[in-house]
Amino acid sequence: MANILVLGGTRFFGKRLVNRLLARGDTVTILTRGSHKDSFGNAVQRLIADRKDPDQLRQVVEGREFDILYDNICYTPEEAGQAADIFSGRVGQYVLTSSLSVYDFADHPLREEDFDPYRYPVMMNDRRDYSYEEGKRQSEAVLFSRHNLNVAAVRFPIVLGPDDYTRRLLFHIEHAASGEAIGLPDPDARISFVHAEEAAEFLEWAGHTKFEGPVNACSSGTISVRELMSLIQQKIGRTVPLQTSAAPEHMSPFGIPGDWTMDHSRAAAAGFKFWDLSEWMLNLIAELTADLKGR
Repeated sequence: MANILVLGGTRFFGKRLVNRLLARGDTVTILTRGSHKDSFGNAVQRLIADRKDPDQLRQVVEGREFDILYDNICYTPEEAGQAADIFSGRVGQYVLTSSLSVYDFADHPLREEDFDPYRYPVMMNDRRDYSYEEGKRQSEAVLFSRHNLNVAAVRFPIVLGPDDYTRRLLFHIEHAASGEAIGLPDPDARISFVHAEEAAEFLEWAGHTKFEGPVNACSSGTISVRELMSLIQQKIGRTVPLQTSAAPEHMSPFGIPGDWTMDHSRAAAAGFKFWDLSEWMLNLIAELTADLKGR
């Protein structure tokens, strides 16, 4: 049984992670601003603070130590550096939720060595203004520069689930239902995905196995938006035209200029069994379609 702190554990895969940790008997504390209600009741302890405010963060964790820290809401090198300063010597394992976005596009499934955070220069700016991609790169670089922290950076592709608040997959289902054309640069580009529950399972595994270093985590298999729309057609009964341009509100959130896939062989060799994309994607489409028809 481990003593665990989760930053970002009240929705989507963070919520699923907390439920998995509780199910295995871990002692779980969540740090939250209190802006999102949770369903954990008395099963968790709560620390109320804004993780972007280092003084608040330092105050609420004063005198506490944790076996594992899951950081699902780190987006800048400043946030990473502040957390490293505050938690050094207080956590046994630091698991950072990172992203496929740390990589540039390539003509092969992206491997961990395609972005080396150990050699990446940390370059903060006074405005603290970073793209999502650069913020994640910088966050990894900061944390891996701290020799007194055992860090795993879990690089996820697009995460999907029935409660995805970004509604990215639902966008395509709703367009199929309404017959509205979808715009995207390359309908046949291959894409990696991971299910929200699978993401939570992987984070649980990475923390408890004390995995160290960057690691890719995606479902087995890839899919294109054209193939995705064919699966949606099986459930909706119709599909829509895919075109290279459309009004902004009709551009696919999966619109990428070329293949964007990951190689997860490092984690697989370490013993994690990934889900089959073709199986869960069809089930998720069926679930979201049923919800849409039931409205």
